[in-house]
Amino acid sequence: MIQNKVSLVSGANGHLGNNLVRTLIQKGIPVRATVRNINNKKPFEGLNCEVVPADITDKASFVKALQGVDTFYAVGASFKLWAKDPKKEIYDVNIEGTRNTIEAAAEAGVKRIVYVSSIAALDYTKLPAKESYGYNPDRRDMYYNSKNDGEKLAFQLAEELGIELVSVMPAAMIGSEASLPLNVSYGILKLILNKQIPVDTKITLNWVDVKDVAEGCYLAAQKGRPGERYILANEKCMTITDTTILADQLYPELKLKVPGSVPKLILYTIAGIMELSAKLSGKAPVLTRKDIAMFSGLQQNFDISKARMELGFNPKSPEKAVKEALDYLMNHKELL
Repeated sequence: MIQNKVSLVSGANGHLGNNLVRTLIQKGIPVRATVRNINNKKPFEGLNCEVVPADITDKASFVKALQGVDTFYAVGASFKLWAKDPKKEIYDVNIEGTRNTIEAAAEAGVKRIVYVSSIAALDYTKLPAKESYGYNPDRRDMYYNSKNDGEKLAFQLAEELGIELVSVMPAAMIGSEASLPLNVSYGILKLILNKQIPVDTKITLNWVDVKDVAEGCYLAAQKGRPGERYILANEKCMTITDTTILADQLYPELKLKVPGSVPKLILYTIAGIMELSAKLSGKAPVLTRKDIAMFSGLQQNFDISKARMELGFNPKSPEKAVKEALDYLMNHKELL
């Protein structure tokens, strides 16, 4: 596929969106970036791209922003695992955003969409998980539900409206470039460096460099088959505790304390206290009881052979991704 027109990236001041903008610019592709707050210029300093206001909950704003666009990278979404009203603030926003932006793309004459879904939309009951196994049957989390239902809706609308749509499913993205607020997964590394993970939660993450994911999005636009899903992750996951051990080896001067194992009942008690504090403060808790129930012990290993063979996706190892991300944080203390 030859890219000769403007590409639009939504959520372009977010972690993946901003790195995708940079990737496309480096490849000589004209880029239009959408943000909700047009006054937030810092993520675009030194970048040769057009920045326009648009909100995924406002269809008209995307009809306008998508005029003259050939390829639409649908990155913008509510990316958080906790909210005071998760149905309203996460699920409804993401489902409405999917419908609004795809309908807007059809009205604007967009030819191709790369829809950014998530590994949350994969079935983990058989490992390594792969695209063909279908969708996640676990319905306990509103963000996960929004990514499962949102991707299904995206494919349905694309077929109805006659648009080529490819879905990509990133894992836990870390690495540069980054700005505050850090995304959920990158925030874990911040907690590790700040010694704010007191116990071994047995939670795993599938670390992947955000620049590799951005490259994967571009490759999906070029080579992805319409109607297909592609996992943008690494084959193996790492526990938060193993990640802490790696961080301690890299930065012994920090004297990081490797969290010890505790009975699950104590984990639930700690999480419950954190949830109560979050209700009072309005700030997301480090840990919730739902996190323990859903993710403690859950293995996030993937078969990425489809993305490797069809797209040419070739991510750096999780260990290297973690090392580079930690180095970035240590060299940008304002993020800590």
